[in-house]
Amino acid sequence: MAAVLPDPFYYLENFRHVLAWVGTRHQDLLDARERGLIARFHALPRAAQALLVRMVMRKGDLFRRSRLDYAEIGDLAGPLALLAQQELIDAAPPLALDELCGLLRKDELQAVFGTALADLPRNARKDALLAHLQGRFPDAQPLARWSAAFGDTICRLLHTDVYDRLRLMFFGNLHQDWSEFVLTELGLLKYEAVELSTASRAFAQRADVDAYLHLWHCRERLEAGAATADVLADLPTAPCANAWLEERRGRLLFAIGQERERERDWPGAFAAYRMSCAPEARLRAIRVLEQDGKIEAAFRLASALQTGLHDAGGEGGGVLFPCAENETGGSGTDRFFTAAPREEELQQLARLLPRLRRKLGLAKAPAAPLIAPPRLDFTLAPVDGWSVEWCVRAHLHADDAPVFYVENALINSLFGLLCWEAVFAPVPGAFFHAFHYGPADLHHADFHARRATEFAACLQRLETGTHRDAMLATFREKHGTQSPFVFWDALDEDLLTLALDCIPPAHLRALFTRLLADIRNNRSGFPDLIRFWPAEQRYLMLEVKGPGDRLQDNQIRWLDYCARHGIPVAVSHVTWAEAATSCSAT
Repeated sequence: MAAVLPDPFYYLENFRHVLAWVGTRHQDLLDARERGLIARFHALPRAAQALLVRMVMRKGDLFRRSRLDYAEIGDLAGPLALLAQQELIDAAPPLALDELCGLLRKDELQAVFGTALADLPRNARKDALLAHLQGRFPDAQPLARWSAAFGDTICRLLHTDVYDRLRLMFFGNLHQDWSEFVLTELGLLKYEAVELSTASRAFAQRADVDAYLHLWHCRERLEAGAATADVLADLPTAPCANAWLEERRGRLLFAIGQERERERDWPGAFAAYRMSCAPEARLRAIRVLEQDGKIEAAFRLASALQTGLHDAGGEGGGVLFPCAENETGGSGTDRFFTAAPREEELQQLARLLPRLRRKLGLAKAPAAPLIAPPRLDFTLAPVDGWSVEWCVRAHLHADDAPVFYVENALINSLFGLLCWEAVFAPVPGAFFHAFHYGPADLHHADFHARRATEFAACLQRLETGTHRDAMLATFREKHGTQSPFVFWDALDEDLLTLALDCIPPAHLRALFTRLLADIRNNRSGFPDLIRFWPAEQRYLMLEVKGPGDRLQDNQIRWLDYCARHGIPVAVSHVTWAEAATSCSAT
């Protein structure tokens, strides 16, 4: 039976909570129109407030009167009239043809347009009806003009931009919505309680809110198929001073670069990548130069990135890499290569540079060797409904040496349990409402540095032997609470206890150190299976590959790291026997 909230006006209370929160923390970021709208809302009687919030929390801005039916509100005639009088809704909005078609059923459209659809069969799809009508009815008009006899009315919610702005100022993003309140009150979601001061807010100035909304709408246009040149023309040409907004601008520029690559516009793609701060942009820019036949330019940039030219600038913080205008789409110096190369960049450069050297007729350069993990080969009978990982798990599993299919869940969860206090430390700008899955700066380059003291204290438990009790206590106390690291569905106390019994603290420290170095990229790529020998207090992590499978780049990096740090890993290659059995995974 579905849970029921005791207060039928729960959604209204949630909306009032957001208004109070924004009013307390963002009053200086609201303009006269927004403050006036909030004041008008508070002056409404409860029924009108409730109806307005119901519309705000629904999708779109157009509503049929027959689809607005809420027992707790009762008769809607009065609230609708009052909302129209206060100019919070338009009771008879002009409707474009596509808007009308979106609101009406197919049979209703056939009744409204009658002879205009006479040429189409009765079983024609609704989209065929719209296509047939397009071009014949170019003007928007109220529903009564479309059909005087239609037995319904349609209203339009006004000021949707303000409601989006309020939601953005509360959540700090537009991905979360009003359902967060309901899911939390129903007990379906549980969030960590982080101490918030009145200064805790997502935006410091109104211009930041405007910039976020502008970038959001630019991305919507790009995803809707707008020309990349048109979207790019509307983006700020200079980097945003706000690092958070600059990250969003960088991701959008990266998406523009990808679209231009698909269009084989190599110079355009390079220009977009060069402006982007997205971590993947540097390698894509080099590859685009190669695709464009500019091999020498690609080689110079790749060599600069690999050899760490960013470190050659002395006390000034790194040199700017010089690029000729005809090679980069810019002039003068380039800030593009001032940051140190990341692991995945070095890995890809190790494949890219030899190819560029061959194309330029240069001698081979010595390659840094990877440490290959041990290999275990199995010939197994496939089992219907089982993945190759489950087949290997079943083959190896024994009561005295159990095997678990954990992939990325276990090590991330162990890290999240040990470092819970550090992850949820009330760092300024990391948390600004009660519905955070994790800190807002989780993927920022300075995430670890801003919490260095807290992480050091958590990791120190591995040295003192207090980590086990601390992690078990956190598991019991925080169970089910949202976390960017802990996979509650994949972790129970038995598995946690086995892991703490068999994985040495030194191995945990090595794994967590690499995870912290680049959270965005290093949270994935862990081996599929883990096998424990409890009597011997040892373990083995096992990556499984079926026929035709190969290791992914992030898996190769983790395997190499583990091998270099004495962490037991192996790769299992499976060959299928001819006979198949029927069984279901458990």
